[in-house]
Amino acid sequence: MVGINNFDKIWNGGNRGPTLSDKLRDAFKPKEPLRRRIAYANYRLRMVLGRLDMFISRMQERDRVLFEKVVEAHIAKDKARAAMYAAEVAEIRKLVRQVMATRVALEHVTLRLETIQEIGEIAVAVGPVLGVVKELKTALRGIMPELSLELSELEEVLHQVVMEAGQFTGVSPEYYAASEEARKILKEAAAVAEQRLKESFPQLPSYVSAGEEAKEAAGP
Repeated sequence: MVGINNFDKIWNGGNRGPTLSDKLRDAFKPKEPLRRRIAYANYRLRMVLGRLDMFISRMQERDRVLFEKVVEAHIAKDKARAAMYAAEVAEIRKLVRQVMATRVALEHVTLRLETIQEIGEIAVAVGPVLGVVKELKTALRGIMPELSLELSELEEVLHQVVMEAGQFTGVSPEYYAASEEARKILKEAAAVAEQRLKESFPQLPSYVSAGEEAKEAAGP
């Protein structure tokens, strides 16, 4: 196991006399200090959050337009047309629920990375967020594939960080991928997303809401 003094040098990027092994490794794969890589990952995640916010805003506007059509059809007593628009509203809200849950979970990840930057407890703290990013990458694949690719690249950055931190803990990245804390973060994010959805989107008219909102709540 690597000593604490060496960890400080790896974390902050301090200078030390390179061994022959160091020179050979760095010749093929130069490495940034862990602190800098954590900061870079957090910056990339903030950009992803901004793009998720833009997507949610677009979906909210689309929902607003379709909701008005549901109301208009309801006023005109055209139940078939109202049900058609309501079905589309339900699909949009199902999609938004997934994206909102992803956003909440990623927000948790960014906060964790900021904490790591402040206190340096990388070996303990970064592992669970690796599991979260891994799960969210898969969840976004069918919704926003470009962001799924972005998260895949970030997963690789965090994976390398955890591997290096594993020199001090003896714990592999695979352990964190299915950790209890990662599952807890994702579960809490889903609950928060559900609440935010209810607060941000108006309820459908009563005669179409029962069927469509039940379908929406059922998920994919």
